[in-house]
Amino acid sequence: MMLESGKVMPSVDAWLREAKSDPSAAGCGMYLTHNGVVRATPKSEARGIETDGVAPGHKVGGMVFDYDTDKVQAAIEQTRAMPGIGYVRVWLARGELAVGDDIMLVLIGGDIRPHVVDALQALVGTIKNECVSEVEREA
Repeated sequence: MMLESGKVMPSVDAWLREAKSDPSAAGCGMYLTHNGVVRATPKSEARGIETDGVAPGHKVGGMVFDYDTDKVQAAIEQTRAMPGIGYVRVWLARGELAVGDDIMLVLIGGDIRPHVVDALQALVGTIKNECVSEVEREA
């Protein structure tokens, strides 16, 4: 299973070593990672969108984070099926998180940069928009 969870984010170095020893490695010319972190600036302010979270101009003190395992697994499988993609791995936190805590780690390996960049963008977007629940808490 390429979806993991826990309180402490895994080592990016360890993940890369494991990815490079995977049978898919011979076809991978690039790996990209995404490390999402809880920030003090509310989503409404950072993205310029209306949310039911912390209001612009206020600070986030933390968040409660959760996700739908089946939806994330389906998103991983869709990403793995994209052109040129050989390796996909995701770690997600769960529960009460503070500013600075890790929310997610995503690693994608593939043949060429455009394929890997597109896959990372698609997977992180799907996870954030369709698979998770983020409830900001005001500082």
